[in-house]
Amino acid sequence: MPSDRGSRDVIDVLTRDHRRVKEMFVRVIALPPGDSRRRYFVASVITELMRHALTEEMYLYPAVRAHVPDGDRLAAEKIADHALARQTINELDGLDPSDARFDEVFGRLFGTTQEHLADEETNLFPRLAGACDTTMLHDLGTKVERANRATPVWPSVEPADVPPLHGWSRPGLTDHSGPGLDGWPGSGPLTR
Repeated sequence: MPSDRGSRDVIDVLTRDHRRVKEMFVRVIALPPGDSRRRYFVASVITELMRHALTEEMYLYPAVRAHVPDGDRLAAEKIADHALARQTINELDGLDPSDARFDEVFGRLFGTTQEHLADEETNLFPRLAGACDTTMLHDLGTKVERANRATPVWPSVEPADVPPLHGWSRPGLTDHSGPGLDGWPGSGPLTR
């Protein structure tokens, strides 16, 4: 039985995170090109991506390396995906939503993220589930949930207050001020 009440196994937790990231991307895509709110929502997407990448690198990939056949290679591929995403995030930093490159760079981030998430769900997660027992999967899920709660949330609901995105790519930030991301889609004064 999992140690925290209500915890799920790591695959459930990460799949839920994947859904949240996908919903956040859809929210950005739904806004008209050049809309100033896009900068805020993209920053929220990036915050969630960085949180997700950090927890995967801390817990998922070490478990894959330790338990899944050919796990070293699989984990290295996924970490390389994260590095590519970080490069794309750095390109987005400083781009205004009205800049023609904004949509191109954001679209690239969307595409590579979708591929990464789909591959984890169809390839990596089933292999991990086949290699680990239920207790281990639940223990990893608890650790990922705790790490998610300990990583940063966006500090402001106002697009004008969005700081440069590069500050969110540093692991270990623990600022818990602001509205948080759990209630993000459809909440706050920026909803349509």
